[in-house]
Amino acid sequence: MCGFVGIASTAGRTPAAPRACVERMRDALTHRGPDDAGLFEAPGLSLGSRRLAVRDTGLAGHQPMVTPAGRHALAYNGELYNDDELRTELEGLGHTLTGTCDTEVLLHALAAWGVDAIGRLRGMYAFAWAGLTTRTLTLARDPLGIKPLYWCRGPLAGAAPVIEPGVVFGSEIHAILEHPDVPCRPDPIGVSAYLTTIRTVIEDRTLFEGIHAVRPGEALAFDFDGGLRPTQARPRTLRLATASTPTTDLREAVLESVRVHLRSDVPVCCLLSGGLDSSAIAWCARELGADLRTYCAGAPGEADIAGVPQSDDFRYARLIAEHLGADHTEAPVTRERFASQWPELVHALGTPLSTPNEVAIHEVALRLRGQGDVVALSGEGADELFGGYEAPLMSAAAFHASEDRSMDPGHFQLLSHAWVGLEHKPAALAEELVGPAEGDAWLTETYSHLFQQVADAGPNDDPLQAPLRFHRLINLTGLLQRLDTSMMRTSVEGRTPFADVRIAGLAESLPMSAKFRRGTEGSPAGTKLSLRQAFEGVLPTEVTQRPKASFPLPFQRWVADHAATLQRSKGARRLLSEAAIQTVAQQPERAWQFAWPMINLAMWADRWWPDG
Repeated sequence: MCGFVGIASTAGRTPAAPRACVERMRDALTHRGPDDAGLFEAPGLSLGSRRLAVRDTGLAGHQPMVTPAGRHALAYNGELYNDDELRTELEGLGHTLTGTCDTEVLLHALAAWGVDAIGRLRGMYAFAWAGLTTRTLTLARDPLGIKPLYWCRGPLAGAAPVIEPGVVFGSEIHAILEHPDVPCRPDPIGVSAYLTTIRTVIEDRTLFEGIHAVRPGEALAFDFDGGLRPTQARPRTLRLATASTPTTDLREAVLESVRVHLRSDVPVCCLLSGGLDSSAIAWCARELGADLRTYCAGAPGEADIAGVPQSDDFRYARLIAEHLGADHTEAPVTRERFASQWPELVHALGTPLSTPNEVAIHEVALRLRGQGDVVALSGEGADELFGGYEAPLMSAAAFHASEDRSMDPGHFQLLSHAWVGLEHKPAALAEELVGPAEGDAWLTETYSHLFQQVADAGPNDDPLQAPLRFHRLINLTGLLQRLDTSMMRTSVEGRTPFADVRIAGLAESLPMSAKFRRGTEGSPAGTKLSLRQAFEGVLPTEVTQRPKASFPLPFQRWVADHAATLQRSKGARRLLSEAAIQTVAQQPERAWQFAWPMINLAMWADRWWPDG
């Protein structure tokens, strides 16, 4: 597990940028890799890497890594779970692998099979692979988007006064912005999209002008001799391989996934909210003989804006921990702690938060790292794969059944989950952003296009299959990004056994009737039906039948603590209208759906443009 940065330049200089610049970019990611630092330079290329040592923790895992003949170089962030099988195949082809680190396996796989190696990988990954003799660079990301990767293309001055086309890339945006030739400007379309979706990345668009995300499942190729213009090295597909798991027994498949996700040379633990998903992962870990330590975060003694107590996670997590005999730790998040950690995270990450739960995840990561754990298994993915969201799916069912079918289904998905509605944007945005935001045309077109893509990407035995796939594409990618940034900030590797290509393929092969049951007047809706059934008898009924819960925080009330931030922020006035700022700042609890994204944008703007 690592963080990496890189610079590619058509000028062909060695280094591609001053070494001090690359080291500054690289070391902005020290939290992602406190155990080791590396640098590699070749004509037109500089790579920097920070390492969190998890597998083969010695020098054999040092990065960037280069093949013995010097033809290929790799900077890699992630974990492979089928590296043993790949290692055997590569050795059969005559490759000599000297260590047990999966980085070496990935490097030799790319050297042997090129971009076709990507289709053989099982794991979470983002990597930069340079063909040093072919003068090519490939940036790639895993199909579910577990690991992040960003890039931008533009003129770079580098180590000489000559301006040449170049590409700057890295695991986090703020590291890219350490390069002096990368402009730091807000993207009006991305800012407007964030207000509606609270997503800092949608497809390849970020909140920063000119800085792009490599999309989940995408591999981009850059040819040094072709001006470093990006092309798709491997077509991105949204279709999951439904035959990607050797068993149709769901509990057995989850057990197998947890088994490979437990592979580590450093201590491993489980996040445990007491819900079905995290409890199933913890049960599997215990069944496989793990020395089980579990952690839960939440806000005990607090209630949300509707008066609903927020302490259930602690109660259910204790129940499961006792059931499994786990060594259990609680990480309470107080209102005061939330108030201090929220702006600190925005400043450290360089982006607004997407969900308030990022504070809770960060808090529990601090606690487990402080107690010596380095890897944490989490339950992300089950809801998006197995139908865990009752309200959105019932809403989609009602939309499909309605007689008024004039609205595009992707547009419906956007409007039904909006924080700041599209109709409020002209009044919410600063006047100078209203025109450049283009009336959210890009956002609505993107949602419509993506919905149509996922509708065509698999079996459609039920009209709800497409909305569920859409949640996997949009919601799960955001949740995985949240988990990565919140945990890696504390040098903790988060692993997601449900968000695994084999589990995802099995979920895709199931009919909707095995995942979700529509509610009627006489019968409540049923979520994650097959998953609940798979763990009946091994988990308490209270847990297998518990409604969805995931580290809830009463943020709707707590946003009021930062109303003054919004009022005094000079940076916010670069993005938001004065009228919207004053209206929300005066009634933040009542307008919490506006307050959360607007206050986040204010903190973000003050991080990068404190003078407005």
